[in-house]
Amino acid sequence: MSGMLYVVGTPIGNLNDFSPRGLETLQEVDFIAAEDTRVTLKLLNRFEIKKPLISYHEHNRFEKGTAIVERILAGESCALVTDAGMPAISDPGEELVLQCHLAGVPVVSVPGPSALITALAISGMPSGRFTFEGFLSMNKRSRREHLQEIVNEPRTMIFYEAPHKLLATLKDMFAVLGDRKLALVRELTKIHEDVFRTTLAQAIEHYTQNQPKGEFVLIVNGCDPVVTQTNEFTLEQAAEIAKEKMEQGITPTLASKMAAEISGFKKNDIYAYINKNK
Repeated sequence: MSGMLYVVGTPIGNLNDFSPRGLETLQEVDFIAAEDTRVTLKLLNRFEIKKPLISYHEHNRFEKGTAIVERILAGESCALVTDAGMPAISDPGEELVLQCHLAGVPVVSVPGPSALITALAISGMPSGRFTFEGFLSMNKRSRREHLQEIVNEPRTMIFYEAPHKLLATLKDMFAVLGDRKLALVRELTKIHEDVFRTTLAQAIEHYTQNQPKGEFVLIVNGCDPVVTQTNEFTLEQAAEIAKEKMEQGITPTLASKMAAEISGFKKNDIYAYINKNK
């Protein structure tokens, strides 16, 4: 194990989630580049691993990145870790990975838990297509501009947020995006893991009265698709489509919704037409 950068995923809460390969990698590399050496030291002590640590974070990534790459080019192996989860995802480790690629240093993945994927999996929100938006800016204007850019995003949107910023973020989301369904997932893999499925308006009311605790993953519904009604179908034809679905055993409500997607008419209009013309 020499002359490589290993991108090692670490537990996001429950230390039992650390993979055997992740442990083995930390045991065998020459040194470890950590976002916060104090946090990583606790992890190493838990598993009785003794390795040299080098601090690598947002404020020193350029100077330390160069030093790390030089050590790897000289034949040493390095493991890149973040405080929790996969490094280089909404994380300064992204810069180190790029520096290594540009210098011809092999980069190897040692995958582990990821908060955004873990949260999405248990959220009950649409997961077929999604976009990761990371942390919104602490600056109100920048935060609003970011949200304006994605107001018409149809995919599920995933954000990270700290508890002290949560209420301001929810209020800005409501102001820009309107009232959307969302899931607030916090304390992943820990004792108090929680999924709060609600709406932006209800979440604002809740966290105005209850202080947010723990690190949050916000999973927000994308915008509703804009349906352009054409003359391709009449309302009567749309109702016939729904009736065909109903004959297959589908409920009138769902049949009307399916016909609406095909015809461009509103579900409620189709449903009302069917009831009126029984």
